[in-house]
Amino acid sequence: MSVRLPRTRHTRLSLLTAGTASLALLATACGGSGGGASAAPKDFSYLSVTENTTVKTALTTMSKGACRMANEALPLKVETVPQASLDQKLQLLAGQNALPVQFAAGNAPALTQQLAKSGKVADLEAKLKQLGVENQLEPAAVSTIKALYGGKLLVLPYEYNIEGVFYNKKIFADHGLKVPGSWDELTKAAAKLQAKGVQPFSASGQQGWPLTRLISGYLYRSLGPDALQKVADGKAKLTDPEYVKAAEEIAALGKKGYFGKGVGSIDYDTAMNQFLTGKAAMFYMGSWALANISDSKQNKVGADNVGFMPFPAVAGGKGSIDQYPSNVGLGITLGAKSFDEKTGDWVACIAKNYGSTALKDHGSISGFKVNTEVKDANEVTTQVRDTISSSKQNVLWFEALFSTKATTVSQTNAASLVGGSMKPEQFMQTVQGALATQ
Repeated sequence: MSVRLPRTRHTRLSLLTAGTASLALLATACGGSGGGASAAPKDFSYLSVTENTTVKTALTTMSKGACRMANEALPLKVETVPQASLDQKLQLLAGQNALPVQFAAGNAPALTQQLAKSGKVADLEAKLKQLGVENQLEPAAVSTIKALYGGKLLVLPYEYNIEGVFYNKKIFADHGLKVPGSWDELTKAAAKLQAKGVQPFSASGQQGWPLTRLISGYLYRSLGPDALQKVADGKAKLTDPEYVKAAEEIAALGKKGYFGKGVGSIDYDTAMNQFLTGKAAMFYMGSWALANISDSKQNKVGADNVGFMPFPAVAGGKGSIDQYPSNVGLGITLGAKSFDEKTGDWVACIAKNYGSTALKDHGSISGFKVNTEVKDANEVTTQVRDTISSSKQNVLWFEALFSTKATTVSQTNAASLVGGSMKPEQFMQTVQGALATQ
């Protein structure tokens, strides 16, 4: 099974600038020349992280099936390292001109970008076009990758997740509620549920990011898809009134008790359990939660009673409800020097077959298209897949462009924001202050 709990995945995804101090060392080791020519690879070496088993298991399956011919010419060879050691391992190998053919990209996109500037990482957009398989990637996944990696396609989307609001269909029907299309409709639905003794939302205040995701959701709908990029570029500040407004709206949900009691002490598993046992009507989460929803042992309300909706529109806002927050897990990239014809055969086979293999064998949604018919576990999985296929422009999440320090400050203070012990202006000022000192 792939590591699906966001406390693992999102730890790595939010470290967008982690390891930055070591990039200078990497640049020195790599130099600007790319390290000269490399001999043709003897195997399809793949460096993965120990915590993620889905990708390596799927590739192994493909090496014996759909990609058997590519594997006979260039045998798959898998090596793993703990995720915490990945960046250090990549820097060491890069300095020795010994990067494997395919490898898990660094925890920080900045590391992969540095490797690319040093000529170590293949230009995958050009390679996929040469192989005639560029159309095998979902456009939304490509958009997400380019947003994370400076406008370039530097990794392959072996995982792909979108975020939105999962809701309990039965609770909605029992209380005469329709799926909210706007923020006003959402808050009115929450008020009605609260009045009837039903907890409107389940969320983990202990992890923090499930709450800050709501802030960025409001920002993207009110100010548009470039709202947080403007902050990163210094063109706007989180302390600007229109940004503080988003924090105010989320704080108001907490003040009204919509997250239940003691949200600050609720961890991810407890929040998930609250939703899957029918104790909360809505749950903002990523599509990795489909694994939990499809598990009848965990899901006591039944997968057929779970629906999925986008973060609602904000009246007069510049954003669109079809712009979904998304991520590609821990991306996988390929070395530039070892990308020869045999490697190309492997990559072409992966592009055509990985999506189907991962979905069929693991119930895992990737950013590759599914070219063979695979029966989904339930209707909500089909809904999410259809949403991914039709989505053309995606956005990131609140801390995606933050430093490690600002990410920590944001997530550790989120519970205080919705709990009322920290005012919205103070919350945004605190996070902005952390950004200013990065």
